[in-house]
Amino acid sequence: MRSASFVVLAAAAAVSAQTVVNVGAEQASPGGIFQFNPNTITATNNSVVTFVFSGIPGNHSVTQSSFATPCEPLAGGFDSGWIEILKNTTDGTLPTWNLTITNDQTPIWFYCKQLAPMPHCISGMVGVINVKPGANNFTAFQSKAAAASGVGEAQGGLVGIGASASAPPSIPTADVTTFLGVSASATAPGGASGASGASGASGAPSSTGSGKPSGAVSIGFNLNMLVVLGGLLAGGAFVL
Repeated sequence: MRSASFVVLAAAAAVSAQTVVNVGAEQASPGGIFQFNPNTITATNNSVVTFVFSGIPGNHSVTQSSFATPCEPLAGGFDSGWIEILKNTTDGTLPTWNLTITNDQTPIWFYCKQLAPMPHCISGMVGVINVKPGANNFTAFQSKAAAASGVGEAQGGLVGIGASASAPPSIPTADVTTFLGVSASATAPGGASGASGASGASGAPSSTGSGKPSGAVSIGFNLNMLVVLGGLLAGGAFVL
């Protein structure tokens, strides 16, 4: 029979295997709106990094990149898609996205691909999991992002290099909208709208929710959309 102390230790180990990263922040937050907090994470194989989309209001993504090109999506990399948080969203209903580490021996670089009201990646919204000592450090990565000439918006998938998600971000409230890439239009649920309306720079969804990415499909999520999520996963519509 297991002792109470064994159960407590096991529970503590389970908690320690999960790291929480806040995606975006409020205007008065130290470091400003455009940030991942923390922006450097250490995570072992099979542990989970949970991204909480906490900027209220805000519109952000978690998109895998490389050290060489911090603001461009990595071929075969993971991507949460754009997640829009409206101003009336509460802390108890924030979207989350779980990323499981599959290779802790190599750095996993990521950025936010939102362009409005200014490019978030160039503004410093980048991060790394399992950075190694040496020249390719986080400070150098952030400096390269600040010097980038543009920000790539191509939609990636759930399975990345060194880390993977088993599902799109969890959307617990109708006050949140997710934007999927162009390929999602072929299997979008009936009634989902195409890209239209005002938009931020280069057609990206704005940080205040005034637009959509060019060519993307927006889907407002509520409890009735759980079936749709299953369909998206089964059809692989989330992958470009």
